[in-house]
Amino acid sequence: MKNGNHPDPNTEIDFWKNKSENLNSICQQLNSEKIKKVLKFLEQNKSTYTGPFSKLQKEVQTARSEANENYKYLNTLQDLFLELTDPGKELSDIADLFVPIMHTILLIWQYSQHYNTPSRLVVLIREICNAIIKQCREKISGEEIFGFIKGGEEKEAHNKLTHALDVCSKFKDAYFEYKAKSKSQWKITTNALFVRLDNFSERCQDIMHLTSTIIQFNKLEKIEIGNTKGKTLTASVLTIFAEFNQAVEEFMKVEYDIMNIEEKGFDDDFYKFRQRIKELERRLASILTQGFDDCDTIIGKFKLLDSFDGLLHRPIIQDELEKKHITLLDLYKQDLKIVATIFNEGKALVDKIDERSPISSNLPPISGAINWTQGLIERIKEPMDKFSIFSQSI
Repeated sequence: MKNGNHPDPNTEIDFWKNKSENLNSICQQLNSEKIKKVLKFLEQNKSTYTGPFSKLQKEVQTARSEANENYKYLNTLQDLFLELTDPGKELSDIADLFVPIMHTILLIWQYSQHYNTPSRLVVLIREICNAIIKQCREKISGEEIFGFIKGGEEKEAHNKLTHALDVCSKFKDAYFEYKAKSKSQWKITTNALFVRLDNFSERCQDIMHLTSTIIQFNKLEKIEIGNTKGKTLTASVLTIFAEFNQAVEEFMKVEYDIMNIEEKGFDDDFYKFRQRIKELERRLASILTQGFDDCDTIIGKFKLLDSFDGLLHRPIIQDELEKKHITLLDLYKQDLKIVATIFNEGKALVDKIDERSPISSNLPPISGAINWTQGLIERIKEPMDKFSIFSQSI
């Protein structure tokens, strides 16, 4: 780890296995007849090497005992770690291993005499994080993501990234669950454990932002805006769509794997991409408000907003549309007054059985009245439903 490598937990087991074998071999040599004769000769001649050599023997014996015990306990995790690092395993199967792994680590912490220190736990958890990151990158690489985008399958890339994020989150959940079971014995800062896993999660979120942006902007290709300014505004939308595609193509020319968190150039490239998208969003918001003002009816305005569905929740566009909330509410208020007037006037005529009543001539009085009032309800209900979906602030 100090050399910038990212070992998996199998390295931990191999380390203690090798250390155990080496120290057992050294102890065997130190206890051999040849060494005993040498020690006896040194003692008889009152050599100054007798004390240090005796101390060295004790140190080797202590280290041997620690290595043997650590390997013995860590060996109980070997099968789980082999499954964790198996390239053929699906991410969902890997997530199922987290609870048994954490349960075994907690048991080791409770029963081991040596492998129960914060430094040992930090190393082991970080190695497990490295294995999770490697598995996620094997299941969804940067090249594969670009392949999905080029093939128009951005949703598939988005789903795979969501799955990878879910796996990272589940491991952290399993850790915190067993940290609680340790009864405050695992007093370790979260950053020390999950610094690399958190960086990988942030990278996944950034790339998910890219895929979701592409999914949203792809809707611009089929948008048709009506009314007097419709033709001009539709042409402007198509221009923005073309510029967006160009921005995506330029971003995909990067020569590194965007899923590799050691590649720091991604931050600069992704920042430039987002800045271009923000500029396109401002222009799109301007087009949307012009189209909004050009519509005369509340239903027309909502149909325009429906055609931009998905893009409306982008912050810049959302901020611009908030200025139009009052207009929508005023139009709806006016429509409610009109419906109320129609209802009151029509009800009076229906009650009098007047031939000018709004009931259809081919319907009986009661079912005709129900049919008429149902039409009024639908007229006021549709905009209200749109309001509830369109914005929580309204």
